[in-house]
Parts: sequence; C-alpha cells; structure tokens
Amino acid sequence: MKPATQVSFPVRDYDLAATLGSGQAFRWRLVGDAWEGIISGHHFRLRQTPAAITAELLGSTSTPATPELTHGTRNTEHASALLRHLLQLDADLPAILATFPDDKPMRAAVAACRGLRLLRQEPWECLVSFICSSTKQIVQIQQIIALLCERFGEPIPVGDDVRSLKLTPEKQSETPHVVTYEGFAFPTAARLAACSEAELRTCKMGFRAPYILAAAKAVASGALDLSHLHNLPTAEARAALMNLHGVGRKIADCVLLFAYGKQDAFPVDVWVRRALTEMYFPRRRPSEKRLERFANTHFGPNAGYAQQYLFHYVRVKKSG
Repeated sequence: MKPATQVSFPVRDYDLAATLGSGQAFRWRLVGDAWEGIISGHHFRLRQTPAAITAELLGSTSTPATPELTHGTRNTEHASALLRHLLQLDADLPAILATFPDDKPMRAAVAACRGLRLLRQEPWECLVSFICSSTKQIVQIQQIIALLCERFGEPIPVGDDVRSLKLTPEKQSETPHVVTYEGFAFPTAARLAACSEAELRTCKMGFRAPYILAAAKAVASGALDLSHLHNLPTAEARAALMNLHGVGRKIADCVLLFAYGKQDAFPVDVWVRRALTEMYFPRRRPSEKRLERFANTHFGPNAGYAQQYLFHYVRVKKSG
C-alpha cells in the first residue's frame, strides 16, 4: 500500500473551516474531522490543529494539471506549493485586517470571522462555478458542480489506501457533514465545449447551461485567455469576463477576487446587499449604484477581503 504524501504548515490566525466553508469554493466537504477536496486533479485531505494545517495527497488523475505531484522525489515540495497558493498561507492577515474601516459593522465581522482567508483558485473552475451560482444557494451550487465533475471530469483512481469517495448530492440533506464521494478532476474547457447543451442540463444547471457552453467554447478556442486577465487592470479584466453571456458584474467580481486576488473587486450578492443596507444604510433603500460607490470608497485597499468577512458574518449570524 503506497503511503499518501503528507505536508504540514505552521499557521497562526487561520480558520480553515471558515475559509473553505464561506462560499468561495464549492468542492470541499467536511468528512469527519477533515476537509477533503480536489485541486488541479489532485485529491487532498486537510486537517487543522491549533498550530498547523496538515495535508495528505490521496490520489491524482492520470493527467493532472500539476504532474510533478504524482512522481519523483519532490512530491512534498509541489504539494506544499500548490496548497500554499490556494490557501494563501503567506498572506499577512493582521496587516490586511488593519486596513479595514474602523466601524462597528467591520469590527463585528472581524470578531466573528477572524482567521478567514481568501482562497486563490484556478480561474476556469472559478468562472464556471460562479456562472452556476446565479440564483442558487450554496448547497445547490455544490450539487451542480459535483454532477459536472462526475459526468465530464477525469476520475481520480482510488487505491487500496484511500476510501472510495462518491458524492451523492441527493442524500446531502440526510448527512450534511459527512459526505463520501469518488474524486473527479474539474472538466477542462475543451471537454465542456464538446458537450451539447442538453448534456450540460443533466447536471441540473437549467438556464445556465448555454452560458457554461459559451464560456467553454470561448476559453477552449482562445477567444478568452484567462491567463491574460492576471495582467489587466480590474476594470478591463471585468469587461473581458462580462463579454461572456450570463456573466454580470457580480459573477465577474467573484472570479476577479477569488481567482485573481484583485482586491478592488467587491461582489455584491443578496447577502452583501443585505449587510450593507442594514449596517450602513438603515431605514434607507440605497440604489445599486450608491452601494457600488460606497463599496469602492469605504473599505480601503483590501475591499474584497472586507466583502468576504461581511458575507460570511451575515450568513453565520443568520444561521446562529
């Protein structure tokens, strides 16, 4: 039985559960005391202790996006680099929090959610995920993405040292915290571009199917170069994404923030709109433009981070 590659990261001021469970990404599941998910064709299991995050590489596809993890003597180094980037372990959280406005709503959000980090995700997966998010709750987005990966993604072989992991979204409400699923890589743009709209609709994405298909064809053909957006100013990158059918400002800003780390992107969904209205504009009904101007000027150089703290805070407060 081949042992899993293991790495450990000393951490301070890091809340793994808040980070992975705050609606930034949709392929992480709490299984017992560990978080399991797929990154670039690699299946990881993460655990947090008071002083560290430990990770096990459980399996990889035959053609992973980062093949260095599957062979050779540098598995640990590559696994470490991949996770360090995704989890943003090198971010200076105290310095980021110090840039937030010193007002009552942000103090409450930081007190409730301190340790939450922004992830840095793969742009294609992030784009598809947030196109699927339109008018959907997080659990529904997870179900769509799970079906998309199972039907069109490359399977991750399960060895005798790894449990079989088969996602069953229909039973998720029965076992909300313990999910078993078989690992699948996220499908490539080329793979989805070859699908029909009807095939995509079998993943329960409804009216979003033609939007996913159009995005896949744009990326697969090179009409939209996602890697190029890293180098563009936020406004230009946003415009490039919004050229896609079905991508409005909120979806574009989610991708810019969670895949590209553009801190001047401030996604406003129903939760953030509610937070801004209740906390900053009580007894008023600000327009979308007013909220946009306020977000652009009030939250400082790490506005995107502040947005995620507000988003998670209002959701935690409602569920609590």
